[in-house]
Amino acid sequence: MAVPLLTTDDGGESRPTSLVIPEGWRATQVYGAVDKALALPAGTTRKSLAKASLKLPDDAEGNPEGYLFPATYPLGGSPTPEKLLSAMVDKADKRFTGAPVAAGAQRNALNVYQAVTIASIVQAEAATEEDMGKVARVIFNRLERGMPLQMDSTINYALGRSTLRTTAQDTKIDSPYNSYQRMGLPPTPIANPGDEAMSAAINPTPGDWLYFVTVKPGDTRFTADYAEHQRNVAEFDRLRQSASQKAEAAK
Repeated sequence: MAVPLLTTDDGGESRPTSLVIPEGWRATQVYGAVDKALALPAGTTRKSLAKASLKLPDDAEGNPEGYLFPATYPLGGSPTPEKLLSAMVDKADKRFTGAPVAAGAQRNALNVYQAVTIASIVQAEAATEEDMGKVARVIFNRLERGMPLQMDSTINYALGRSTLRTTAQDTKIDSPYNSYQRMGLPPTPIANPGDEAMSAAINPTPGDWLYFVTVKPGDTRFTADYAEHQRNVAEFDRLRQSASQKAEAAK
């Protein structure tokens, strides 16, 4: 969790001077950070959405997920949840509705909201910035072939969690964000992507990949061959189990 940048006022009280929103945070995390930065009761920022008058695209249907742009926001003057959320959405609007993004989305037969949704998945799934374009290509390749996306990040979003392992039972949940059972993109973005993820979403790396798994830090393997992917997943499982056993032995 990012900590607001602090200063000390004349009374010796520490107060935040700005709020840092990291790339890939979900809206719920942003709401909580705003509550904390403004010393408001938990849930205040979420409740303020109804009166914030955010300038969201029609497709968002009032849900700002994906449009709370990750950046540093000053807390000078008289900050309120409405002002901060509006600043985030305004920044996203400037980033996402410009000619490069609009043209890139159109080039890939998408509208901008769909491009933001893909960028949010890329942000959640890619282990490194270098992998983002490849993850985006996997998404496009699966969509073009009529395959379900099968992205664990969408399951995590539906369940309100973050984990590296999705169980078979998880993939059976009844949710529009269950990309194992539902075709196409999820109904909304699943996080708030930054510039790099958005660039990957509209300029995916050329390739035929359909599968990927991060076997270990710095080692994400992309392939179009399912058997090879299964071998990579098996190696991931072995390394994960080995690490768990070592952790238990160290206790």
